[in-house]
Amino acid sequence: MAVKIPVKELRLGMFIVKLSGSWIKHPFLRSSFLLEDKDDVTRIIQSGIEYVMIDEEKGLSRSSAKQKSKAVADKVAQSTKPKKESEPVVKKQLASPMDAEVDRARLFCNAAKAQVKAMYDDVRLGKAFDPDTTRPLIAEIDAMVQRNTSAILSVARLKTHDDYTYMHSIAVCGLMLSLARQLNLDEEQTRLAGLGGLMHDLGKALMPVDLLNKLGKLTDDEFIAMKKHPEEGAKVLKDNGAEAEVIDVVMHHHERIDGSGYPDGLVGDNISMLARMAAICDVYDAVTSQRPYKQAWDPSNAIKAMAQWEGHFDKKIFAAFVKTVGIYPVGSLVRLSSQRLGVVVEPGIDSLLKPKIKVFFSLRSNAPIPVKTIDMAAPSCQVTIEGPENPDKWGFKTLDRFWQYWI
Repeated sequence: MAVKIPVKELRLGMFIVKLSGSWIKHPFLRSSFLLEDKDDVTRIIQSGIEYVMIDEEKGLSRSSAKQKSKAVADKVAQSTKPKKESEPVVKKQLASPMDAEVDRARLFCNAAKAQVKAMYDDVRLGKAFDPDTTRPLIAEIDAMVQRNTSAILSVARLKTHDDYTYMHSIAVCGLMLSLARQLNLDEEQTRLAGLGGLMHDLGKALMPVDLLNKLGKLTDDEFIAMKKHPEEGAKVLKDNGAEAEVIDVVMHHHERIDGSGYPDGLVGDNISMLARMAAICDVYDAVTSQRPYKQAWDPSNAIKAMAQWEGHFDKKIFAAFVKTVGIYPVGSLVRLSSQRLGVVVEPGIDSLLKPKIKVFFSLRSNAPIPVKTIDMAAPSCQVTIEGPENPDKWGFKTLDRFWQYWI
C-alpha cells in the first residue's frame, strides 16, 4: 500500500514509489527504488523534496521503522553495559569502502545501460527524443563520480561485445564529468560536458549493423564508412533540439590538435574545449576496454602511451585528465621496490603516487605469493612504485579479480 510521508521519516529499507516535485529536478535515475544508501536520504533532503510515497508491502513500513529505531536504541543501551569476563569480544570483518562503491557502481551501470540502449534504439527507429530527459541519468552519474570516481569508471571499463557502445557512453560521460570538475568548470558547463560524453557516439546507432557487430578489425573501406558517425549523430541532435555545445562534442570528438583528425580537420583552439576533453576521454576508455580484435591496455600504460602521442591531445587538458584518473588508475599492474608485482585497487587520497595495492607476485621467486594489501600512503610504508608493468609480458589475463571482488 502506498503511503505519503515527510522526508524526515525516511529510513533505509523503505521502497519509494514517487518523489514529490518535478522528476527533472530530483537527483535520481528512477522515481521508484529501494532506499539502501544513507547518502540517498541526504540527496533527497538537499534537493528540496518535502514528501515521498512509499510502498509498505515492498519495503519497510513506518510502524516497522519505529520498532526498528527502538530496537536499535535498546541495543545501543545494552552495549554500554560492562561485559562479563566470560563474554568473548568478536570483531566483525567489514568490506572496504571501495568494495561497497564498486558494488554500487555495478548495480547502477546495469540499470543505466538499459536507458542508454533505449535511447539508441529510438534513434535507429527514427523516433524523436528530448536530450533534456537525460538530466536524471547524468545527475546520477555525476553523483557517483563525486562520491568515488574510480569505482564507476572501473566498472564501466568492463564491457561485453554486445553492450560495448552503451557502456562506453556511460564511461565517457563519467570521465567528462570528472574532468570538468578537475578543470573547475561551472555547473552548466559540467552538465554539458556530461551530456556530450553520453551522446558522443550516438551516430553509431545509424551505422550499418554488420559494421557495429563485426568481431574483427574494420577494413579501410569499413572504417571510412564508420567515420561518418560524428556527422550523423550531430544531425540527429540538431533535429531534436540539443544544445550547440553538445552537438559540437558529437561532431568533433575525433578531431586532433595537429589537424589530422576528422571530420573537419580542425586545428588547436579551433576545436572547442569540450570537444578536446571528449577526444581524451573517448580514446582512454576505448583503449582500456577489451575488444574482440584487441586486448585492453593496462590503464597506467594507456596513460603513458597517450602522453607520448604528439599532436593528438591538448596537453593542458591531458595533464588535468591524468590528475582525474591517476598516474596509476585502478586495475594497473605495477612493479614495487620490494621486487614484487601488485594491482592498484584504490587511488591515493593525497598523492597520485601512493595508491592502495594488492601484492600477489614475487619477482625474486618468479611465482605467486599470498595476496596482501599495501597502503602506500601509510607512514610505516617503506615501499615505492618503480613503474608500470605490462600484464601481457607476464601472461596475466585476470587482474580484474583483485579489485572487482564479485568476479
